[in-house]
Amino acid sequence: MKTRERLLAAVQAHVPFNGHEAAMRERIIDFVSRHEDCFERAQQAGHVTASAWVVNASRTRALLVHHARLNRWLQPGGHCDGEADVLAVALRETLEETGLEAAPVGGGIFDVDAHEIPARKQEPAHVHYDIRFLLEADDQAEVVVSHESHDVRWVALGEVAALNTDESVLRLVAKTAGRPA
Repeated sequence: MKTRERLLAAVQAHVPFNGHEAAMRERIIDFVSRHEDCFERAQQAGHVTASAWVVNASRTRALLVHHARLNRWLQPGGHCDGEADVLAVALRETLEETGLEAAPVGGGIFDVDAHEIPARKQEPAHVHYDIRFLLEADDQAEVVVSHESHDVRWVALGEVAALNTDESVLRLVAKTAGRPA
């Protein structure tokens, strides 16, 4: 099976948490179905990205990065840059952005989201079609702050809502805590 078809099958098999995520799932399926170059940053309408919802073993804390450009607390993640193995991208981005090696929990997609990225400099506005995985890491290991972030830290799930984050991160918290949509 080709790599794009593999991603489509995985996204189609993903069970959304709520109606909003279901709509995001359909947007991603439509985009990936129509764009053979969906993993390439050069695809100016948008592109597939991968991110990691990194939690500790007890599922009480999540690892967040304070994104320098967006000035928001978000999960680690980034561009695929041609790599079709989105889980590998999520693992790579976690290591690059936090210095932590993390391990996948379960075999499938944890969450999906499609979000608008505003235009800047020579980059037009576009959409990130984000495929998210649940990863586990040692919350006692030392983290590293990359050049892309102002800070990296473990945050108690109950404290994430007080940070400058977005609705999709709050959905990740709700999923982790087992709360209804």
